[in-house]
This record gives sequence, structure tokens and C-alpha cells, in this order.
Amino acid sequence: MAKKIVIAIDGYSSCGKSTFAKTIAKELGYIYIDSGAMYRAVTLYSMRKGYILNGIPDDNRITGALDRINIEFLYNPVSGEFETHLNSENVEREIRSIDVSSYVSPVSTIPQVRTKLVALQRQIGLSKGIVMDGRDIGTVVFPEAELKIFMTASVDIRAKRRYDELTGKGIVVDFEDVRQNIIARDITDENRDISPLRRADDAIILDNSRMTVEQQMEWVRGIIEKKINES
Repeated sequence: MAKKIVIAIDGYSSCGKSTFAKTIAKELGYIYIDSGAMYRAVTLYSMRKGYILNGIPDDNRITGALDRINIEFLYNPVSGEFETHLNSENVEREIRSIDVSSYVSPVSTIPQVRTKLVALQRQIGLSKGIVMDGRDIGTVVFPEAELKIFMTASVDIRAKRRYDELTGKGIVVDFEDVRQNIIARDITDENRDISPLRRADDAIILDNSRMTVEQQMEWVRGIIEKKINES
């Protein structure tokens, strides 16, 4: 049996990281963990509780509520995917809304939030055989991951992908609002004090602006095989 490795996929928002990571995990029989969904779940909880006022998160109230926030990824046989549950409620749809997207970056910069979720992510990865995507997986969560990939694509293409994703789910949004949200998130992610978005020194860059998922898989298969053989 081939040895299992940890595959860390980082990059800008709406680059298709989740789709790419899910496809890799399914092909390898690995577990897929959406780290961004964890931060979105904390953001959704905070919004529901009124811990975000005038667009500004109340760090103290959010920190004080962390022990009351339980996040799980449970398999849905209908969708064939692991979906996010917040305190036993399936919130997969809610956490993808434009409102949650607008606040997830500032919530994710709260030190205590990151500490709690990074610890959970590392615990999940102890047994290896996982694919995890996010902003700081290869630099902070799994700096020793056997394979690190950093994904990027043009802003307009990312906005179009995000717009199509939301409208495909029946969520009514304006394209320019989505585009501006992505630009704002890029600025926040790159300039936050804690775990800013950075490419790990040993990460392989994947610009998928003009690539289909299958083309990305063709690109990565040989890389994965080499990393597994080296481990």
C-alpha cells in the first residue's frame, strides 16, 4: 500500500482551491478538509449572535464564544461530499453567502480564532492521507506537508467563478459586488498581521486561469506520485 501524505493547497479566494482539492482527495481516497469553511462557520455564528456590528467584529465576544462553537464535516450521501455542520446544523449553504464572505477575513485575523482552528486542523492531519486547502496551510498549519501547491488566477476570472457558483445555488448577487469583494479579501488576506497569505518557499505555483479541472489534475498527478514515492 502506498504511503499517505499531506497535501496543502493555498492561494487566493475563488481560485477553485476547494474543487481542485476535492477532486484530488476523491481520486486518492484521501479525506478533504475545507479549512476556510471553519472560519466561515465561526463568522456565521458571530453574525447570528450579533457579534459583528457595523462590519466590525467584536473580538472579545467572539473569543468568549469559541468554546460554544462546534464544527464538524459530515458526509452527505446525497451530494457525495463532506459538508460543514455548525453545532449540529448543516450550514454549507449559509456559509457561502456574500455576507459571510464580507466578514470572514477580519474574523479570521482574531488570534484566538486562528489558534483554535489551527489546532483542530493539525489534529485532523495527524493520520495523514488528507488534502486541505486554505490561506496558510503550507506556511502555518502544515509547514512539513509533503506537497504544497499555491494557486492563483486573475481577479476577473475568479469573480466570474464565484458569481457562477453563487447564482448556480440560487443566490442572487451582483457581479461587480462579487468582484469588489474578492479584491477586498485579497488586500485583507495579504496584509493581516497574523498568518498573512504567502506562498511557502517550497510550494509549487499553479495559475489555473485558463485550465479546466481535468487539466489541473493531469498537471498534478505526476507530482503527487513523485512525492508519495519520496516519502
